[in-house]
Amino acid sequence: MVDPKLRVLQMVAHHGTVTAAAAALHYTPSAVSHQLRQLAAELGVELVTQSGRGIRLTAAATTVLRHAELLYAQEERARAELAAAAEETGGSFTLCGFSTAASHLLPPAAAALRDHYPQLGVRVIEAEPARCFDLLLAGDADLALVIATAQTPPSSDTRFDQRPLLDDPLDLVVPSGHPLAARATATLADAAEEPWIVGRPGSTYHHLVLTACTAAGFTPNIAHYADEWETGAALVAHGFGIILVPRLARLHASRPVERIPLRGEPAPVRRILTASRLGSREHPVLTTALSAITGAATALHPG
Repeated sequence: MVDPKLRVLQMVAHHGTVTAAAAALHYTPSAVSHQLRQLAAELGVELVTQSGRGIRLTAAATTVLRHAELLYAQEERARAELAAAAEETGGSFTLCGFSTAASHLLPPAAAALRDHYPQLGVRVIEAEPARCFDLLLAGDADLALVIATAQTPPSSDTRFDQRPLLDDPLDLVVPSGHPLAARATATLADAAEEPWIVGRPGSTYHHLVLTACTAAGFTPNIAHYADEWETGAALVAHGFGIILVPRLARLHASRPVERIPLRGEPAPVRRILTASRLGSREHPVLTTALSAITGAATALHPG
Protein backbone atom coordinates (compact mmCIF):
# COMPACT_ATOMS: atom_id res chain seq x y z
CA MET A 1 0.00 0.00 0.00
CA VAL A 2 2.85 2.39 0.85
CA ASP A 3 5.46 2.95 -1.85
CA PRO A 4 8.11 0.24 -1.25
CA LYS A 5 10.86 2.70 -2.13
CA LEU A 6 10.15 4.40 1.20
CA ARG A 7 11.00 1.11 2.93
CA VAL A 8 14.30 1.08 1.06
CA LEU A 9 15.12 4.56 2.33
CA GLN A 10 14.08 3.53 5.84
CA MET A 11 16.37 0.49 5.76
CA VAL A 12 19.30 2.52 4.49
CA ALA A 13 18.78 4.94 7.36
CA HIS A 14 18.50 2.07 9.84
CA HIS A 15 21.58 0.14 8.68
CA GLY A 16 23.76 3.05 7.64
CA THR A 17 24.94 1.63 4.33
CA VAL A 18 23.42 0.57 1.02
CA THR A 19 25.13 -2.82 1.25
CA ALA A 20 23.69 -3.64 4.70
CA ALA A 21 20.24 -2.41 3.71
CA ALA A 22 20.36 -4.53 0.55
CA ALA A 23 21.23 -7.64 2.58
CA ALA A 24 18.35 -7.01 4.99
CA LEU A 25 15.90 -6.51 2.15
CA HIS A 26 17.25 -9.44 0.07
CA TYR A 27 18.10 -7.01 -2.75
CA THR A 28 21.32 -6.27 -4.55
CA PRO A 29 23.14 -3.05 -3.64
CA SER A 30 22.59 -1.76 -7.17
CA ALA A 31 18.83 -2.33 -6.83
CA VAL A 32 18.79 -0.34 -3.59
CA SER A 33 20.75 2.51 -5.15
CA HIS A 34 18.41 2.51 -8.15
CA GLN A 35 15.32 2.75 -5.96
CA LEU A 36 16.86 5.59 -3.97
CA ARG A 37 17.51 7.49 -7.18
CA GLN A 38 13.96 6.83 -8.38
CA LEU A 39 12.47 8.06 -5.11
CA ALA A 40 14.63 11.18 -5.15
CA ALA A 41 13.54 11.93 -8.73
CA GLU A 42 9.85 11.43 -7.90
CA LEU A 43 10.07 13.71 -4.86
CA GLY A 44 12.32 16.26 -6.54
CA VAL A 45 14.82 16.31 -3.66
CA GLU A 46 18.26 14.94 -2.91
CA LEU A 47 18.06 12.10 -0.40
CA VAL A 48 21.67 10.96 0.03
CA THR A 49 25.09 12.47 -0.50
CA GLN A 50 28.55 10.92 -0.58
CA SER A 51 30.47 11.09 2.68
CA GLY A 52 33.91 9.59 2.28
CA ARG A 53 33.42 5.99 1.22
CA GLY A 54 29.85 5.94 2.53
CA ILE A 55 26.70 8.01 2.21
CA ARG A 56 24.90 10.52 4.38
CA LEU A 57 21.19 11.21 4.52
CA THR A 58 20.12 14.74 3.70
CA ALA A 59 17.73 16.90 5.70
CA ALA A 60 15.11 16.16 3.05
CA ALA A 61 15.56 12.43 3.63
CA THR A 62 14.98 12.92 7.36
CA THR A 63 11.73 14.73 6.58
CA VAL A 64 10.62 11.97 4.21
CA LEU A 65 11.43 9.32 6.82
CA ARG A 66 9.37 11.07 9.47
CA HIS A 67 6.33 11.01 7.22
CA ALA A 68 7.08 7.46 6.03
CA GLU A 69 6.91 6.20 9.62
CA LEU A 70 3.42 7.69 9.96
CA LEU A 71 2.36 6.11 6.69
CA TYR A 72 3.64 2.67 7.67
CA ALA A 73 1.93 2.83 11.06
CA GLN A 74 -1.35 3.76 9.36
CA GLU A 75 -0.91 0.93 6.87
CA GLU A 76 -0.46 -1.52 9.77
CA ARG A 77 -3.66 -0.23 11.38
CA ALA A 78 -5.53 -0.65 8.10
CA ARG A 79 -4.28 -4.22 7.70
CA ALA A 80 -5.33 -5.00 11.27
CA GLU A 81 -8.81 -3.61 10.67
CA LEU A 82 -9.20 -5.54 7.43
CA ALA A 83 -8.00 -8.75 9.07
CA ALA A 84 -10.49 -8.32 11.92
CA ALA A 85 -13.34 -8.08 9.40
CA ALA A 86 -12.21 -11.03 7.27
CA GLU A 87 -14.09 -14.33 7.53
CA GLU A 88 -10.94 -16.42 7.13
CA THR A 89 -7.31 -15.61 7.88
CA GLY A 90 -4.60 -16.81 5.52
CA GLY A 91 -1.18 -15.58 4.52
CA SER A 92 1.79 -15.94 6.84
CA PHE A 93 2.92 -14.80 10.27
CA THR A 94 6.46 -14.91 11.64
CA LEU A 95 7.56 -14.85 15.26
CA CYS A 96 11.16 -14.24 16.25
CA GLY A 97 13.07 -14.14 19.51
CA PHE A 98 16.26 -14.85 21.42
CA SER A 99 17.20 -18.41 22.38
CA THR A 100 15.24 -18.81 25.65
CA ALA A 101 12.14 -17.26 24.12
CA ALA A 102 12.51 -19.44 21.05
CA SER A 103 12.62 -22.50 23.31
CA HIS A 104 9.93 -21.75 25.89
CA LEU A 105 7.64 -18.95 24.72
CA LEU A 106 7.41 -18.93 20.94
CA PRO A 107 6.43 -22.60 20.31
CA PRO A 108 3.21 -22.29 22.37
CA ALA A 109 2.36 -19.12 20.47
CA ALA A 110 3.05 -20.79 17.13
CA ALA A 111 0.86 -23.75 18.16
CA ALA A 112 -1.97 -21.41 19.21
CA LEU A 113 -1.82 -19.67 15.82
CA ARG A 114 -1.83 -22.99 13.99
CA ASP A 115 -4.92 -24.09 15.94
CA HIS A 116 -6.81 -20.79 15.61
CA TYR A 117 -5.94 -20.13 11.96
CA PRO A 118 -5.56 -23.39 9.99
CA GLN A 119 -4.99 -21.49 6.73
CA LEU A 120 -2.18 -19.36 8.20
CA GLY A 121 1.45 -20.21 7.55
CA VAL A 122 3.38 -19.82 10.83
CA ARG A 123 7.15 -19.53 11.09
CA VAL A 124 9.54 -19.13 14.04
CA ILE A 125 13.01 -17.57 13.77
CA GLU A 126 15.57 -17.69 16.58
CA ALA A 127 17.56 -14.45 16.53
CA GLU A 128 19.44 -12.03 18.75
CA PRO A 129 17.42 -8.94 19.76
CA ALA A 130 19.19 -6.58 17.33
CA ARG A 131 18.44 -8.97 14.49
CA CYS A 132 14.80 -9.20 15.61
CA PHE A 133 14.34 -5.46 15.12
CA ASP A 134 15.93 -5.74 11.67
CA LEU A 135 13.48 -8.52 10.80
CA LEU A 136 10.50 -6.47 11.99
CA LEU A 137 11.56 -3.44 10.02
CA ALA A 138 12.18 -5.43 6.84
CA GLY A 139 8.78 -7.12 7.14
CA ASP A 140 10.39 -10.53 7.63
CA ALA A 141 8.88 -10.92 11.12
CA ASP A 142 5.65 -9.72 12.70
CA LEU A 143 6.19 -10.18 16.44
CA ALA A 144 9.43 -10.37 18.39
CA LEU A 145 10.52 -11.20 21.91
CA VAL A 146 13.61 -9.22 22.85
CA ILE A 147 15.70 -8.34 25.87
CA ALA A 148 15.95 -4.68 26.84
CA THR A 149 19.55 -3.47 26.71
CA ALA A 150 21.34 -0.21 25.99
CA GLN A 151 21.32 -1.24 22.31
CA THR A 152 17.54 -1.73 22.17
CA PRO A 153 15.70 1.04 20.29
CA PRO A 154 14.18 3.48 22.81
CA SER A 155 10.50 3.15 23.66
CA SER A 156 9.99 6.48 21.88
CA ASP A 157 11.11 4.96 18.55
CA THR A 158 8.08 5.53 16.33
CA ARG A 159 8.79 2.51 14.14
CA PHE A 160 8.06 -0.04 16.86
CA ASP A 161 5.56 -0.86 19.57
CA GLN A 162 7.54 -2.23 22.54
CA ARG A 163 5.87 -3.39 25.74
CA PRO A 164 7.14 -5.22 28.87
CA LEU A 165 6.32 -8.92 29.08
CA LEU A 166 8.14 -10.04 32.21
CA ASP A 167 11.24 -9.52 34.34
CA ASP A 168 13.35 -12.68 34.35
CA PRO A 169 15.64 -12.84 37.43
CA LEU A 170 19.27 -13.90 37.03
CA ASP A 171 20.56 -16.78 39.16
CA LEU A 172 24.18 -17.39 40.12
CA VAL A 173 25.45 -20.86 39.15
CA VAL A 174 28.46 -22.26 41.05
CA PRO A 175 30.04 -25.71 41.32
CA SER A 176 28.65 -28.07 43.96
CA GLY A 177 30.89 -27.73 46.99
CA HIS A 178 31.65 -24.07 46.30
CA PRO A 179 31.60 -21.86 49.42
CA LEU A 180 28.48 -20.10 48.09
CA ALA A 181 26.68 -23.34 47.16
CA ALA A 182 25.02 -23.84 50.54
CA ARG A 183 23.49 -20.36 50.64
CA ALA A 184 19.79 -19.81 50.05
CA THR A 185 20.57 -16.50 48.32
CA ALA A 186 23.63 -14.44 47.45
CA THR A 187 24.55 -11.05 46.05
CA LEU A 188 26.63 -10.41 42.95
CA ALA A 189 29.24 -8.75 45.15
CA ASP A 190 29.71 -12.11 46.92
CA ALA A 191 31.10 -13.43 43.63
CA ALA A 192 33.21 -10.40 42.71
CA GLU A 193 36.53 -12.27 43.04
CA GLU A 194 35.47 -15.35 41.10
CA PRO A 195 36.49 -16.22 37.51
CA TRP A 196 33.49 -15.51 35.27
CA ILE A 197 32.08 -17.25 32.21
CA VAL A 198 30.18 -14.86 29.92
CA GLY A 199 28.90 -14.59 26.37
CA ARG A 200 31.09 -13.36 23.54
CA PRO A 201 31.72 -9.60 23.37
CA GLY A 202 28.89 -7.92 21.50
CA SER A 203 26.30 -10.49 22.53
CA THR A 204 23.25 -9.61 24.57
CA TYR A 205 24.35 -12.02 27.31
CA HIS A 206 27.80 -10.41 27.54
CA HIS A 207 26.24 -6.97 27.90
CA LEU A 208 23.73 -8.26 30.45
CA VAL A 209 26.39 -9.74 32.74
CA LEU A 210 28.74 -6.76 32.55
CA THR A 211 25.90 -4.33 33.24
CA ALA A 212 24.77 -6.34 36.27
CA CYS A 213 28.29 -6.62 37.68
CA THR A 214 28.98 -2.93 37.13
CA ALA A 215 25.78 -2.07 38.98
CA ALA A 216 27.02 -4.28 41.84
CA GLY A 217 30.27 -2.28 41.99
CA PHE A 218 32.85 -4.47 40.24
CA THR A 219 34.20 -5.52 36.86
CA PRO A 220 34.13 -9.30 36.42
CA ASN A 221 37.32 -11.26 35.81
CA ILE A 222 36.34 -12.98 32.56
CA ALA A 223 37.98 -16.39 32.27
CA HIS A 224 35.94 -18.06 29.50
CA TYR A 225 33.33 -17.25 26.87
CA ALA A 226 30.23 -19.37 26.27
CA ASP A 227 27.01 -18.34 24.55
CA GLU A 228 25.03 -21.47 25.41
CA TRP A 229 23.81 -22.01 28.97
CA GLU A 230 24.72 -25.71 28.90
CA THR A 231 28.26 -24.95 27.74
CA GLY A 232 28.64 -22.47 30.58
CA ALA A 233 27.17 -24.92 33.10
CA ALA A 234 29.59 -27.64 31.94
CA LEU A 235 32.52 -25.29 32.52
CA VAL A 236 31.14 -24.41 35.96
CA ALA A 237 30.74 -28.10 36.80
CA HIS A 238 34.43 -28.64 36.07
CA GLY A 239 35.51 -25.73 38.25
CA PHE A 240 36.40 -23.22 35.54
CA GLY A 241 34.31 -20.36 36.92
CA ILE A 242 30.77 -19.18 37.62
CA ILE A 243 27.95 -17.92 35.43
CA LEU A 244 24.71 -15.98 35.59
CA VAL A 245 21.72 -17.84 34.18
CA PRO A 246 18.22 -16.40 33.67
CA ARG A 247 15.47 -18.10 35.67
CA LEU A 248 13.71 -19.19 32.48
CA ALA A 249 16.79 -21.03 31.22
CA ARG A 250 16.78 -24.73 32.08
CA LEU A 251 20.03 -26.56 32.92
CA HIS A 252 20.62 -30.29 32.75
CA ALA A 253 19.73 -31.80 36.12
CA SER A 254 22.79 -34.08 36.14
CA ARG A 255 25.27 -31.20 36.30
CA PRO A 256 27.07 -30.98 39.68
CA VAL A 257 26.24 -27.30 40.04
CA GLU A 258 24.11 -25.21 42.37
CA ARG A 259 21.76 -22.48 41.23
CA ILE A 260 21.48 -19.63 43.74
CA PRO A 261 18.84 -16.87 43.57
CA LEU A 262 20.36 -13.41 43.74
CA ARG A 263 19.21 -10.64 46.03
CA GLY A 264 20.15 -6.97 45.95
CA GLU A 265 18.68 -3.59 45.22
CA PRO A 266 17.93 -3.81 42.45
CA ALA A 267 18.17 -7.57 42.02
CA PRO A 268 19.67 -8.32 38.60
CA VAL A 269 17.05 -9.21 36.00
CA ARG A 270 16.68 -9.23 32.28
CA ARG A 271 13.58 -7.41 31.08
CA ILE A 272 11.81 -9.23 28.26
CA LEU A 273 9.76 -7.12 25.86
CA THR A 274 7.33 -7.85 23.06
CA ALA A 275 7.98 -5.81 19.94
CA SER A 276 5.98 -5.30 16.76
CA ARG A 277 5.69 -2.68 14.06
CA LEU A 278 3.81 0.38 15.24
CA GLY A 279 0.15 0.17 14.31
CA SER A 280 -0.02 -3.63 14.10
CA ARG A 281 -0.91 -4.31 17.74
CA GLU A 282 -4.63 -4.79 17.10
CA HIS A 283 -4.16 -7.33 14.32
CA PRO A 284 -6.16 -10.41 15.41
CA VAL A 285 -3.31 -12.81 14.63
CA LEU A 286 -0.90 -10.74 16.66
CA THR A 287 -3.28 -10.48 19.61
CA THR A 288 -3.74 -14.27 19.58
CA ALA A 289 0.03 -14.76 19.59
CA LEU A 290 0.47 -12.25 22.41
CA SER A 291 -2.18 -13.96 24.50
CA ALA A 292 -0.44 -17.33 24.09
CA ILE A 293 2.97 -15.84 24.90
CA THR A 294 1.62 -14.13 28.02
CA GLY A 295 0.01 -17.38 29.16
CA ALA A 296 3.23 -19.35 28.60
CA ALA A 297 5.29 -16.72 30.42
CA THR A 298 2.94 -16.80 33.40
CA ALA A 299 3.03 -20.60 33.56
CA LEU A 300 6.83 -20.68 33.46
CA HIS A 301 7.39 -17.73 35.75
CA PRO A 302 4.27 -17.16 37.90
CA GLY A 303 6.07 -14.70 40.18
